[in-house]
Amino acid sequence: MKIVFFDIDGTLLDHDKKLPISTKKAIKQLQDNGVFVAIATGRSPFMFESLREELNIDTFVSFNGQYVVFEKEVVYRNPLKISELKKLHETAEKYNHTPIVFMDEATMKSSVANHERVEKALGSLRFPYPDVEVDFYEQNDIYQALLFCTEEEEERFSNHCESFRFIRWHQYSTDVLPSDSSKAEGIKILMEHVGFQLEDVYAFGDGLNDIEMLEAVGHGIAMGNAASTVKEHADYVTKDVGEEGIYHGLKKLQLI
Repeated sequence: MKIVFFDIDGTLLDHDKKLPISTKKAIKQLQDNGVFVAIATGRSPFMFESLREELNIDTFVSFNGQYVVFEKEVVYRNPLKISELKKLHETAEKYNHTPIVFMDEATMKSSVANHERVEKALGSLRFPYPDVEVDFYEQNDIYQALLFCTEEEEERFSNHCESFRFIRWHQYSTDVLPSDSSKAEGIKILMEHVGFQLEDVYAFGDGLNDIEMLEAVGHGIAMGNAASTVKEHADYVTKDVGEEGIYHGLKKLQLI
């Protein structure tokens, strides 16, 4: 019983945020071969629902490991502590009202309106500006926050909020997660729940938040478009996502 996890941006989706035809065909062939196909992403479930439907995928690790689903069943959830989110929010208010977007499994809300950094970062993912609801994190389970700061500004937050880890994904934005969370942890939880053996678990990724995942599985595959630091942690490097990287990687592994 084998399972393959795929990151989304830069892995399943190409540089234009489109799903290559070769990737869609390769995923279908994997499924026809009896291989479980899963997504491992920093995104919230609502942010890739249409992709799951298009690829017929019902298993995923979302929020970088905070919310795990196997065949449509939620098997793990780990919301951020309200007290820690409050500390983050207060720090953001202190430093020029730095924007935060709070996310649960169904939606996301912003702490401020009409901020250029939010527009640019979420716009790069093709998502509109969220509605503003400052106390959203006090009324809902929040599995991940997005902090809109530069790399230079990030240190002031990491110093004040030591229970969180910050994973940068954009010039103006970083994921905010519990210090012990990662895609790797979410995958381990799913493996234990279902009973997958390490040698039967594969993962494809390209981002900094994929490094631990590539190291944790039996076979870690970095995309050709991944940063050199990511490739160093992979067992194998396939072609660029724009050069049928998923198809070639799966063929190399003899999974299709």
